[in-house]
Amino acid sequence: MSLVGIIANPAASKDIRRLVAQGRVVPDWEKVNIVRRVMLGLQSVGVNQILAMTDSSNLVRRAADDPTLAIELEFVDQPPFYSEGDTVRAAMAMADSGVDCLITLGGDGTNRAAVVGSRNLPMVAISTGTNNVFPTMIEGTLAGLAAGLVAGGRLDLAEVSVSSKIMNVYVDGELRDIALIDVALSKERFVASKAIWDMETLFEVFLTRAEPASIGLSSIGARLEAVSLADEGGLRYSISNPEEQEEEGEVSTSRTVLAPIAPGVVPQVVISSWQRMADGQRFPIEKRDCTVALDGERAFSVNRTQQLEMEVRRDGPPIIDVELALKVAAAKGLFDLAQGN
Repeated sequence: MSLVGIIANPAASKDIRRLVAQGRVVPDWEKVNIVRRVMLGLQSVGVNQILAMTDSSNLVRRAADDPTLAIELEFVDQPPFYSEGDTVRAAMAMADSGVDCLITLGGDGTNRAAVVGSRNLPMVAISTGTNNVFPTMIEGTLAGLAAGLVAGGRLDLAEVSVSSKIMNVYVDGELRDIALIDVALSKERFVASKAIWDMETLFEVFLTRAEPASIGLSSIGARLEAVSLADEGGLRYSISNPEEQEEEGEVSTSRTVLAPIAPGVVPQVVISSWQRMADGQRFPIEKRDCTVALDGERAFSVNRTQQLEMEVRRDGPPIIDVELALKVAAAKGLFDLAQGN
């Protein structure tokens, strides 16, 4: 019997970028429809059990209210606080319960929280957020089919997935937190509004992936050198403020790039320096007061007495390539009913 986990974040796509950019809003009813299509895809390939996280909008519960669904649905036994911690604890509980594959609906932040909870669960990440690199825009039915085939052991996970990279963030030598795509350092000293949207507040960014066709901090890095999920290591760049350079009498050696940092927002960004990051090599940061943003959201502050270090490693969960999984499944005849599949 195969068991699939579902974590659906109702808050995804509803942050401040609705106001400061042209970010899309994925309404709850559409998220319910996506989850229902995921369930139908899972059911069609023999998955008979789902373990889900309780959410404030009851997305999964509403999705299961369909007469064509006969799949057994249970919820993680935990009190909901409707915060990021719910996702962390749910992923931990799913790993402990023997979930074979995890399907998420959300953005980079949602998936980061899931990976904090468990780095080992194979994942299919469906994008319902804003500046997303980790999850992809994939039809729910197809996501359910691919996840179900892997969960049921009918596809070799190693053949249809790639282990994700993680940016480890150390403070004074101790692991403080992780990011899946980007860590941004802000001149602001307080967390305040979590979502990062004002480039003028940032001075340094660290990426596990620099994707040319992405939106956000990853797209800026891709203008310098593309780094894909399959590539080893990461990339670091510093953002320059020309006015500050003039005040300090510095000679400008900067490079200006055009990149979409948010939906409908394509500014010029001045890069003062950049370099590739080798896998497993810690990168120390000059001490200063700043806040640390993980995958687009401010997480914590550090002061000038504390030493920050960044390290990219390929020790994240296996990410299932849905298109590849379905291609391999078709080649193996897994959809051929004449063979009893």
